[in-house]
Amino acid sequence: MLLFASCKKQAKPIVITSQNYFDIVDKLTQTMVNDIFSPPVASRIYVYPNIAAYEIIAQKHDKYNALSTKIKSLKAIPKANDTNVNLDASAIVAYMELSKQLVFTQDFINNYQDSLYAVWKKTNKLEFEASKAYGIEVAKHISDWMHQDNYSQTRTMSRFIVNVDDSSRWQPTPPLYMDGIEPHWMKLRTLTLDSATQYKPQNHPEFSLEKGSDFYKELNEVYTLTTAIKKNGNDAEEIKIAQFWDCNPYVAVSTGHLTTAIKKITPGAHWVGITKIACKKSNYNFEDAIHANTLITIGIFDAFISCWDEKYRSNLIRPETLINQHLDKNWKPLLQTPPFPEYTSGHSVVSGTASTILTNIFGNNFSFVDNTEVDYGLPTRTFNSFNQAAQEAAISRLYGGIHYRAAVDNGLKQGVNVGKHVLERINLINTVL
Repeated sequence: MLLFASCKKQAKPIVITSQNYFDIVDKLTQTMVNDIFSPPVASRIYVYPNIAAYEIIAQKHDKYNALSTKIKSLKAIPKANDTNVNLDASAIVAYMELSKQLVFTQDFINNYQDSLYAVWKKTNKLEFEASKAYGIEVAKHISDWMHQDNYSQTRTMSRFIVNVDDSSRWQPTPPLYMDGIEPHWMKLRTLTLDSATQYKPQNHPEFSLEKGSDFYKELNEVYTLTTAIKKNGNDAEEIKIAQFWDCNPYVAVSTGHLTTAIKKITPGAHWVGITKIACKKSNYNFEDAIHANTLITIGIFDAFISCWDEKYRSNLIRPETLINQHLDKNWKPLLQTPPFPEYTSGHSVVSGTASTILTNIFGNNFSFVDNTEVDYGLPTRTFNSFNQAAQEAAISRLYGGIHYRAAVDNGLKQGVNVGKHVLERINLINTVL
């Protein structure tokens, strides 16, 4: 009997690695590409699972400060009372459970979850069951808070009305002439901002089609610059930059009477991908990876609210519409114009926020090879810093012909302001241990 007992296989602790976390984030991104979520909605899908996971791992030691005292109306999560709970495993459980609530297609996450659970159960059934139960408990806690952010209410609000009597106002653009996306996004509860208007950018140059006016100069710059770029052929560096940072989740391609969609990641997803690259290069462990991603997704979420507040206030017409009406009826932008007002540039705002936060985490001169777009048929690009990447992402919108320069420059400043605010409001690392 003693011999039998000594030979009996002992249960081992479940080990969670940063790769487990990256894998589930990738599954969530894959799901969002499949389901075609707009950039603002994608930011919401990323942030809540991260908050749930972070609040769990913040209990492990004194290095991390909980978010419950720093984010609007978020109450402390219930404590894990079962000594068999593995907090890292519970964090993954909570992330997966919340992710499934926020998407349409659950197959990618379910398949990964099933394979993970099979390994955990075989490794340590008691620990697995306790950790799973606690992760689900925390997911429900965060879910209850999440559903108070006014998102559901905005689903039933009126569609955006186009003002055709005002030539400065946004109009639907080719090829699908879609309605304006998420016109009520600024009504969502912010996470750190005092209000959606807190970092309202300076006004765009006053609308005018008089030659010599600041606005006309901006319009003409889009036309002349893109025309010159096209003459240089598809190998032009500006075209490569525009395509790399396109990040349009739904590009319509028409062949005769058939219209198909090219699905890609959103601007927020691109910066989540860059965060993964930085975490891997820095050999971040599981907890540190969650910390970095939670901070970046909080910033991206608030950045979209700030940007969309300005978009539907200024309600500015896109270059494509004016160029076709007044300069060249056959002109087309290098990128497909997204279906919402022009000012400010969403990618510029998000990139300003993300680069500011990542620079704070990883340093000023953090070089990296960005392979985020490889799965979508694009080559890698190398950057010497996050700020350099953000500046390139911003100017790509001018190269692509979908934004005026003011939207790019002022959008980047707007995003930097949001990023600085997030860092000032949320200090997740406890410096006094």
